[in-house]
Amino acid sequence: MPTPPTPSDNAILSVSSLNRLVRDCLEAAFPLMWVGGEISNLTYAASGHVYFSLKDANAQVRCVMWRSRAQTLGWRLENGQKIEARALVSFYEPRGEFQLNVEAIRRAGQGDLFERFLRLKAKLEAEGLFAPEAKRPLPAFPRRLAIVTSPQAAALRDVLTTLHRRAPHLRISLFPTLVQGENSPDSIASALAQAAASDCEVIILCRGGGSIEDLWAFNEEVVARAIRASTIPVVSGVGHETDFTIVDFAADLRAPTPTAAAELVSPDRDAWLARLTELQRHLARGLQRRLDNQQQRLDWLATRLIHPAERLRQRSQETRALGDRLHRALGKQAEVSALRLTALGKRLERARPQPPQRLERLQQLGSRLQQAEKQQRYMRSTKLNSLARGLSQLDPHAVLSRGYAIAVGIDGRAVRDAATLAAGTALKLSFAHGGAEVTVDQVVPSREAD
Repeated sequence: MPTPPTPSDNAILSVSSLNRLVRDCLEAAFPLMWVGGEISNLTYAASGHVYFSLKDANAQVRCVMWRSRAQTLGWRLENGQKIEARALVSFYEPRGEFQLNVEAIRRAGQGDLFERFLRLKAKLEAEGLFAPEAKRPLPAFPRRLAIVTSPQAAALRDVLTTLHRRAPHLRISLFPTLVQGENSPDSIASALAQAAASDCEVIILCRGGGSIEDLWAFNEEVVARAIRASTIPVVSGVGHETDFTIVDFAADLRAPTPTAAAELVSPDRDAWLARLTELQRHLARGLQRRLDNQQQRLDWLATRLIHPAERLRQRSQETRALGDRLHRALGKQAEVSALRLTALGKRLERARPQPPQRLERLQQLGSRLQQAEKQQRYMRSTKLNSLARGLSQLDPHAVLSRGYAIAVGIDGRAVRDAATLAAGTALKLSFAHGGAEVTVDQVVPSREAD
């Protein structure tokens, strides 16, 4: 427990400061806890807050439940009720009063029942009794419906009213049962077995709202196992929307209220009739449109339909027309062939050999050839003589015959300049007839050098 602040000996606290210290100490010292007792001095304020005292045989404490919490309670408090309040210990500073700020309230004894509820839920859930894959789908358009409830239950009237409004064609079978009391769990299980053995297609298990004690018959294991043993789907419509029981988890579908359960299992007859009417109009429009299209196609085909005699007449005309075209084409082709044959005859006549004329032509060509040959031979001979004279003039041996000689060095090249020689150089001299090897004794410079 935290240590409260200790003011100094000389410090003087105001009342507000003292009350604030007391509030802080109380709220820090006590966690959120459950407190049980009897309600007295109950007041519902216009603001929505609820004020009351919680007492037992020896003491009492003031309590307040704020509006935000009171709105979620789901039932009305009364003086003399035994309750258990989950509250925070606090202190109301303006009046210096010790009080409890209540967070939640349950009827006395509900704590044990809730623990039993949680244990059974955990057990059945571990067995797979609540598995989603085990849930059975509801029939879309059932014809026979079973209701398991008490004939005196107000919820039965709500269910029947809803079913008559939404699906008056449904055949309803009531399987009466106790819905409260010591024998109610076995009674409910027996009624469920009878309903499952009937020719019905779906079962509604319903009851109006109440406290956890009132609804405890629907938290028993025998009822949950009877639901899962059923061969047809079971819809749970027990209590109000905020009430949860074991059958809500075991059923194939949970409805928040009995009325909602009736709405879930029954198709809305008026809505479906309206839908069918709309589909009928849509189908009628589609059929009429198709008939119109087919009639239009029939009219178009009728315009293309020809009597066999008319078709034969048309084919006869077409045959005569084709015969005329063939006759004209053959006549034109014959004319073209005749013209072509005439042209080929003329070409053949022109290409045919004529010996007398050809012989005379051949003799003329022979004479011309001989004349051309003589003239060509004369021209060639004249040109050859001219070339021979030119060649003889260029022949170095012709020069040697006039008394000249050619000096050739040891490298085989003709000596053109005496300046390239030196005394003792060996030379070869070529004459018109024969040659000689000489040695230079003296080189005489040219006169131009002087």
